[in-house]
Amino acid sequence: MTIKNLFFSILFLIISMTSFGQEDPVIMSIDGKNITKSEFLQIYLKNNKDPKYDQESLDEYILLFTRFKLKVAEAEDLGYDTIPKLVAELNGYKKQLALPYLIDSTQNDELVKQAYYRTKNEIRASHILIKVAPKALPLDTLIAYNKVMALRKRVTDGENFGAVAASKIGSEDPSAFQNKGDLGYFTAFQMVYPFEEGAYNTEVGQISMPIRTRFGYHIIKVTDKRAARGTIETAHIMVATTSKDDASRVNSSKEEIDEIYQLLLNGENFESLVIKYSDDPSTKQKGGLLPAFGTGTTTRMVSVFEDAAFSLKNDGDFSKPVKTQYGWHIIKRVKWYPVPSFDEMKDGLESRVAKDERSKTTQNSFVEKLKVEYNFKDKSAKGLKWFKENLDSTYYKGKFDFSKLTTDKPLFIIDKVSFGQRKFVDYLSLNYRTQARETIPKAMDVLYKEWEKKMILDYEESKLPSKYPAYKALITEYHDGILLYEIMSDKVWNKAMTDTTNLKAFFEENRTDYVWGKRIDAQIYEAYTSEDANKAFELLQVDTLSGNKVVKIINGESSLKIRQRKGKFDLAKTAYLNDRDFKVGINEVYEVDGKFYVIVVNEILVPTQKEFSECKGSVTSNYQNYLEEKWLDELSKSHEVIINKEELYKIGK
Repeated sequence: MTIKNLFFSILFLIISMTSFGQEDPVIMSIDGKNITKSEFLQIYLKNNKDPKYDQESLDEYILLFTRFKLKVAEAEDLGYDTIPKLVAELNGYKKQLALPYLIDSTQNDELVKQAYYRTKNEIRASHILIKVAPKALPLDTLIAYNKVMALRKRVTDGENFGAVAASKIGSEDPSAFQNKGDLGYFTAFQMVYPFEEGAYNTEVGQISMPIRTRFGYHIIKVTDKRAARGTIETAHIMVATTSKDDASRVNSSKEEIDEIYQLLLNGENFESLVIKYSDDPSTKQKGGLLPAFGTGTTTRMVSVFEDAAFSLKNDGDFSKPVKTQYGWHIIKRVKWYPVPSFDEMKDGLESRVAKDERSKTTQNSFVEKLKVEYNFKDKSAKGLKWFKENLDSTYYKGKFDFSKLTTDKPLFIIDKVSFGQRKFVDYLSLNYRTQARETIPKAMDVLYKEWEKKMILDYEESKLPSKYPAYKALITEYHDGILLYEIMSDKVWNKAMTDTTNLKAFFEENRTDYVWGKRIDAQIYEAYTSEDANKAFELLQVDTLSGNKVVKIINGESSLKIRQRKGKFDLAKTAYLNDRDFKVGINEVYEVDGKFYVIVVNEILVPTQKEFSECKGSVTSNYQNYLEEKWLDELSKSHEVIINKEELYKIGK
């Protein structure tokens, strides 16, 4: 997760909402902008699953909220809400957030049922892609279409689909060289909708006609259809390998996983073996548990891993060692869930359909309903006449002089608002390439219908904040979040990372806060039985035996009995070294969490002052906190904040 995404996920717990009426008492104001009791209460309840209404809790939250609103107020005062890139970013979010409100809910029901059918039935397909931009010139579009049709002909004439996809003049999908165009199995929502639609409407073994998506033209070969396998939770033990490993490492990794597998067959606990031997740091402390994957999830594993997992018959079963590009795995089935019923999935599917590209297919009927709602009046017959009679071939080159138009006749009226010729000119000026192969009269008819639909949807979008409080709250949330992220970057985060002079000065002023804890320079031997640890303790007494030799003697033909680590270790920050007194030399065997340790101390390092290079990360973080507190102090003096504590403390009573 990027810092920006993380920031937004935390920040959006605090949002600004609208007032609910004149009788609603004001809780606080910043620079004269009021925040009412209802508004504050909704925010408070949204951010507190177990709300408390005592004075201490309310004071704590109002402080957090005030700090947030001060930063947003400052960003607005500095004009951050007019910065083009931020305006564009917010407008992009607005379009996404508006989509669920600009659909025909009746027709969407059919799309929900379609999505459920596809969720229950997986499809495997390969594709060949020829790239073309969504708004490419007609000539470029035609070239791409002809190219993909030529590739299709090669396949239908008998050439192998995968070979054509992977060839130098084949698919332009970068992954095709490796996967020969094979995308594996997928269900609803896992591909862009036009591709999904094309795949599900192609029979097994057949090659589709070209399918246009935002990526370009695809031809699709469907290789299999099957009932969805459901969702599965798994855990794994992994012995990591990479493509750069030499033969010795490749062989030893196979020996390690086989030995771990034999331990499982002998009855050893899976979770214990994960802690001891797994090389996956993200799951090591969770018993090897992985995110659920399968039907309806966004998580996908490599196919060999998925196939091995779904082949396990019962919860608790584990697989033989499975090889992927990441290494060797032993997979344990934790819990399997069948595809839920339609009623169980309906709400979730409705939400996903509403936000997905497929919902746009219902917009035509939605526009017709808006026309009725807003008393639409068509005036286009007379208004379009000028365009059909005056435009010529220079229009298709973007060179037509629209100053010749001296009128602004209405083309349609909706909700008593007129949309005239001048607004249509704006649209024509941006879309002169799209109908270049049509006659002017036909092009005007097509472009007008596109413009009319767009204007009606845009008009409805402009009404959404007044019609739907939830939408307005979301827009405010994104607006404040975008501004806050940007101003925090400028005033705090980036400043702390780029202002090296003041950063080092801050370090010098606070040097006593950056001290190494008590450390040891040591070799650590970690064994899994007391017998092996005691054997290591005895062997280490022999001066002629190196640590590596000791490990080799104890492991013998195994790779799992004992491990060695070397370096400097902080006693307070290393769990198995906590609260222990070590002496220089070989220390007695001791046990922590089922493992046995022999510590050979070369030197005991007393607490010492850290140099700047050794603690730059923590210094930067502390300096950011310092800058933020200093900045907030300045903001509290430059903005007027009034808190009505009498009304605040009435909340919950």
